[in-house]
Amino acid sequence: MSERKTSTQELEEILQELGLKIEELLKKGADAGAELKDELEKKISELKENKTTLEAELQKAKEILEREYQEQKERLEPRLEESKGLFKEGLGLLIEGAKVLFGRSK
Repeated sequence: MSERKTSTQELEEILQELGLKIEELLKKGADAGAELKDELEKKISELKENKTTLEAELQKAKEILEREYQEQKERLEPRLEESKGLFKEGLGLLIEGAKVLFGRSK
């Protein structure tokens, strides 16, 4: 069974790929001529800054998502517990009703 990737996981993979491509460019830049080397270093520097910014934004988004999840969980848990209790109570009443209907009492 294949595991479904979340958007966060996909973004993390993209950032890892970006990091690998930056390293690849660094290796190519070492073999390039002086003018091309300067241009490559500038581009690599920009890419690293962008990658760092994206990583920070991803981290912020994860924190916001976790906080939002916790808030919703805290808000809904009491209702879920109440519903569970009502379900059990209703199921008990159905069983009692079936016993009465079929002539079996406590």
